[in-house]
Amino acid sequence: MTHTLEGKTALVAGATRGAGRGIAEQLGAAGATVYVTGRSTRAHRSEMDRTENIEDTADLVTAAGGHGVPVQVDHLDPAQVRALVERIDREHGRLDLLVNNIWGGELLFSWDDTLWEHDLDKGLRILRLAIDTHIITSHHALPLLIKNPGGLVVEMTDGTAEYNADHYRTSFFYDLAKTSVIRMAYAQAQELAPHGATAVALTPGWMRSEIMLDTFGVTEESWRDALEREPHFAISETPAYTGRAVAALAADPDVHRWNGQSLSSGGLAQVYGFTDLDGSRPDAWRYLVEVQETGKPADTTGYR
Repeated sequence: MTHTLEGKTALVAGATRGAGRGIAEQLGAAGATVYVTGRSTRAHRSEMDRTENIEDTADLVTAAGGHGVPVQVDHLDPAQVRALVERIDREHGRLDLLVNNIWGGELLFSWDDTLWEHDLDKGLRILRLAIDTHIITSHHALPLLIKNPGGLVVEMTDGTAEYNADHYRTSFFYDLAKTSVIRMAYAQAQELAPHGATAVALTPGWMRSEIMLDTFGVTEESWRDALEREPHFAISETPAYTGRAVAALAADPDVHRWNGQSLSSGGLAQVYGFTDLDGSRPDAWRYLVEVQETGKPADTTGYR
C-alpha cells in the first residue's frame, strides 16, 4: 500500500494507543498526512493514566512514510473539535478520511454488574466517551469531508452488526455503546451518500492492544505465552491489521460499495488481500462463532 494515500489528509480521532495508533501508522505507511488526536501527551496523561501519547503516535506515522500531526483534543469539547477541524481546513483545505475511534472506557465498565448494580456515573461516562465524542467529531468534521467527493468515515466499534444483534456484549453500557456506533455509521451513510461520501463501521478481532497485552502480562514479542492461560488468544491480531483494513478502504476507488455496512478486519483481509504483520489473515469473528462458542479446542487452522 506504499504511497496509495499520498496527498490525502486523514484525522484519526482517538489515536493515543490501540486500534487508533495502528490505524494512524498504517495510513502513514500509505503516504497520508494524519492528524492524530487524544487527551494524553508527553506532558499530560488522561484519566487512563498510561504512558502512550499522541506525540509518539505521530512519530510512528512519520517514520512509516507519512506525516504525523499530534493535536491534543478532548472530543467531548465541541470548541476543541471545531478548532481542530478549522486547523485542518486552514493547513490542507480538505479532509479525505475521518476515523472515529474515541473510546477510553476500559476502566469504567463492569464485566458482571447488571444495569441496576452498575455505577451509574461510570455508565453514563462510558456513553459520553463512546457515543457523544463520535457525534461531536462528525458534526464538525463532515462539512470539510464533503467539500471533495470520495470522503470516507470509519466508525470504530467492537463486533459486527450481525454478531452484536444476537450476542449480549459484556454489560448494558458496553453493549449499548458498541451497538450504537454501528448504527451511527449506517445513519451517516444515508446522509453522506448524496455528497459522494461513504461511512462504514469497522471492528477489529481480538486485538493485541497495549492494554490487552498488559492484561495477560505479556508483550507483543511474547504474546504466545498467554496461550497457556487463554488458548483461544491464538486468533488474536495486532493493531496494524485493522490499520491495514482502513488503509485498504481509503485507497479503494470503489469504496462506496461498502456504504453503511458493518465490516471487520478479518473480513476485509479476504477481499483486499492484506495480512497482519506475521503474514497471516486472522478471521476472529468467524472463529469465535465456529470454534470458541461451540466449545471446540483452540485451533486456528483455516482461520488465520
